Amino acid sequence: MALRTRITELFGIEHPVIQGGMQWVGRAELVSAVSNAGGLGILTALTQPTPDHLRREIDRCRNMTDKPFGINLTILPSVSPLPYADYRKAIIDSGVKIVETAGYKPQEHVDEFKAHGITVVHKCTAVRHALSAERMGVDAVSIDGFEAAGHPGEDDIPALVLVPAAADKLKIPIVASGGYGDARGLVAALALGADGINMGTRFCATVEAPIHESIKQLLVNSDERSTNLIFRTFRNTGRVIKSSVSDKVVEIGEMPGAVFADVQPLVSGALGRKALETGDAEVGLVWAGQVLGLIHDIPTCRELITRIVTEAEAIICGRLRGVVTT
Repeated sequence: MALRTRITELFGIEHPVIQGGMQWVGRAELVSAVSNAGGLGILTALTQPTPDHLRREIDRCRNMTDKPFGINLTILPSVSPLPYADYRKAIIDSGVKIVETAGYKPQEHVDEFKAHGITVVHKCTAVRHALSAERMGVDAVSIDGFEAAGHPGEDDIPALVLVPAAADKLKIPIVASGGYGDARGLVAALALGADGINMGTRFCATVEAPIHESIKQLLVNSDERSTNLIFRTFRNTGRVIKSSVSDKVVEIGEMPGAVFADVQPLVSGALGRKALETGDAEVGLVWAGQVLGLIHDIPTCRELITRIVTEAEAIICGRLRGVVTT
């Protein structure tokens, strides 16, 4: 039995499992391992300091896999915007054929990618945003439930409701994201109307993830209660692993009259990168989702994907078939 969906057909991959774009983590080592295992690996464009560095990272990934992989380009609102057009050009020039967009007003990027024959999946946190992306002309959407790491939006809708609500209204394929980490999640996502799953935190706890072993072990030792929601009062909610740093960010954010500048010294990307690279989760934010409660080991990407797909097939052909009576 093989799990063939609109997502496997769209991306030309073996299994409906995608590795989400993650700052500092979505590098060639992890991406190629996911793609070689039959999933879809995603390089994170903004992990690379310049478009030229991104070009080199794409080349490095190509030397490690001959399977499809994609690029995440997240557009962030900023007083001093990054050179997104240059990153976009680097992606187009490299010949990569799959892009995951996310963030603020992606229309010009979607248009340009589509004009060059690139398949675009847009990451959303609400059905209304997914419908807007569909109108923009994207080929698929990845929709994040409230369980997700990163920025799960401000509506607090969990995947059990969000995914089928999106499936009811969208015509394009859907990737379910947020809270997925094992076979049960994949089967549930398919039942809810999705065409595949996107995993971020779960792929951080793999042999090939380019982060410190102490952080990987922290993910294994944590549970579903081990996250904090930060930036709530700033209407930019983020989910990170619970630590003294994130506790302090929550505390400051809840003070009357608090503004983002009050927490900015604690939440810089440089400190988060330092935490991932040194293994000290108390120096910066470590982004993680509630799927922490389902992470119990540190397998290779191939072992993880094979396990998920094999067990999903067993659930579909075994336990679920057994509950159907005539």
